[in-house]
Amino acid sequence: MNKVTLTIDGRSVTVPEGTTVLDAAERINITIPRLCHHPDLNPVSACRICVVEVKGDRLLRTACSWKVQEGMEVSTNSKVVRDSRKMAMELLLSRHPMRCTECVRNGSCELRACADQLGIREISFEYHQRQGGLDTSSPSIVRDPSKCILCRRCVQTCAMVQSVSALGMEGRGYEVWVDTPFAQGMADVPCVACGQCIDRCPVAALYENSHIDRVWRALDDPNLHVVVQTAPAVRVAVGEEFGLPAGALVTDKLVAGLRRLGFDKVFDTDFTADLTIMEEGHELLSRIKNGGKLPMLTSCSPGWINFIEHFFPTLLPHVSSCKSPQQMFGALAKTYYAEKHGIDPKALYVVSVMPCTAKKWESGRPEMTSSGFQDVDAVLTTRELATMMKQVGIDLPNLPEEEYDAPLGISTGAAVIFGATGGVMEAALRTVYEVVTKKPLENVDITAVRGLEGVREAEVDLDGVKVRAAVANGLANARKLMDKIVAGEADYHFIEIMACPGGCIGGGGQPIPTSAEIRKKRAEAIYKADRGLKIRKSHENPAIQQLYKEYLGEPNSHRAHELLHTHYTAK
Repeated sequence: MNKVTLTIDGRSVTVPEGTTVLDAAERINITIPRLCHHPDLNPVSACRICVVEVKGDRLLRTACSWKVQEGMEVSTNSKVVRDSRKMAMELLLSRHPMRCTECVRNGSCELRACADQLGIREISFEYHQRQGGLDTSSPSIVRDPSKCILCRRCVQTCAMVQSVSALGMEGRGYEVWVDTPFAQGMADVPCVACGQCIDRCPVAALYENSHIDRVWRALDDPNLHVVVQTAPAVRVAVGEEFGLPAGALVTDKLVAGLRRLGFDKVFDTDFTADLTIMEEGHELLSRIKNGGKLPMLTSCSPGWINFIEHFFPTLLPHVSSCKSPQQMFGALAKTYYAEKHGIDPKALYVVSVMPCTAKKWESGRPEMTSSGFQDVDAVLTTRELATMMKQVGIDLPNLPEEEYDAPLGISTGAAVIFGATGGVMEAALRTVYEVVTKKPLENVDITAVRGLEGVREAEVDLDGVKVRAAVANGLANARKLMDKIVAGEADYHFIEIMACPGGCIGGGGQPIPTSAEIRKKRAEAIYKADRGLKIRKSHENPAIQQLYKEYLGEPNSHRAHELLHTHYTAK
C-alpha cells in the first residue's frame, strides 16, 4: 500500500494512503475532539466538531472523513477551527436539556466531556427543545428524543450492524430528528432489544429500562429471600466501571460486592450454562439421529430470538427449544433450590446481572413461568450493578475474593466461555464429542469457532459422523446465515447466533464505551477464566450430575422439558 506524508500542527507523519486525518493525528498523539464518530461505524460527518484547517482549502474539513494527501498541511487548533467547533457545540447544546445531575449518563456523557474540552461555559443561542416525548414502552430500552444530538450512531448501528432498522432519520433541515417507523413506541416496532443503540449513543437519548429501584425494594423487604445470578461476561467487564482496564477478570471480587449489597445467596449463571449444554447437546444429537430439523439454531441470545421471530418466523422450527441459561436458572431457583432449602417460591426473588438489555424483555415473556411464577423477577445490566455498588460506596477493585454459593454457583470452563462468540458452540462440542465417542477429548480448545469475525465455520469428527457448525455474531451476519438456510444452501448441523458483536462481551448492557479492541480484551479474559478452572466440560460438573440424579432424571426428560424448554412464536 502506498504511503502518504503530511504535517499536522507542524509535525510530520507518514501513514497509508486512504487514512483519515483523524486517524493520522492519533498516530502522533494529537487528539481531535469528535462526537458523531465511532470506530465501529462509517463516518457521517454530522456533528462538525472534528473540523480542521487544510492549507489551501477554502472550507474547513471534517477530520473523521477527510482523507490524507501527500504534502498536506493540517492545523487542528487554529483560531478559525476553535471558533467553528465552539459554534457547532453551542448549537448542539441549544437543543439539549442541560439537566446533567439527573441524567443516567452523568459522568460518562460524551457531549458534556466534549463541551468541557472545548471550554464551553455559556451558550449564545436560545434553548429550543426537540420534538418527541419519552418512550418507555419497551421493557428493555428507553428513548428520550429531547436529548438526541443527531449523531446518527444509533441509526447506523441498527441498520448496518444489526440489519434491523428500527430507527431512522425523519424530517429535513433544522427539524430533522431520529424516530421509529410511523413514530410508534419501541415496543411496537421490530426492535430486538439488543441495546447496541444504547452502547453507541454518546448521550442519554437511549438507555436501559432500569430495574435498580425494584431490586433495592426486594433487598429491603425482610420477607423476601433474594438470590442473584451473574452472567459470564459480567466478570470481565464490570471492573471497567471502577477504573480497571478492559478485560480485568474480577469474578471473586464481584461475588464479594454482591454479598455486600445484601443478597441472601450469590449464584452463577454459569451453572445453568452447563445445564444448557447438557440439554442442547442432547437435543442436537436427537435431531441428527432421528431426522429432526437441521441446522439446529441456538436459543441463548434473546436479542437473536427476537430477531428470528420478527424477520425469519418460518425458521423457528430450527431453533433449539432450550431456554437461555438465565431462564433455566430462574425456573430451577423457584423449584429445585426452593424445595431443597424449604423456601416458599412466593418469597423467593430472583435477580439476574446480565451484559444484555434484551434479558429484561426475555424475563417478562409469558412463556417464562414454568416454575409457576415469573422465573426471573428483575434484570440488572452490568452498568446498573456498578451504579448500585457506587450508591453504597462499594469499592470493587479493593474487595476481598469470595466464592459463589453452592450448588447453583458451581460451574466449569465450558460455561464461562458462553460470554464470547463461539463459546456456546465450543462448550457443546466438548460435551457432544465425549457423549458420542465415549472417549476423552484431549484438546478442549476448539479454536476454529473462536474469534470476532462475523461468520466462522468448523467441522468436528464424532467417530465418523462429521458435525458441521457455523458461528455468527451481530445480527447482520445472522441474516446472511438465515438467508442461506432459506435458500437451501446451509449445509450445517448446528449454528450458534449471538445478537451482539463479539457475543455477550459486547452486549448492550456492558460498560460504555465498547470497541473492537475492548471486545478483544474481554474475550481474552473469558478464555483465561476457562483455562484457570479445573473442570472444563459441562457434563463433568458434579452439581449438574447431582441435579439430574435427584431431580431431573436425564437430559431432555419430561421434567427437564417442563422446566428448561420453551417455544417461540412469529411476530
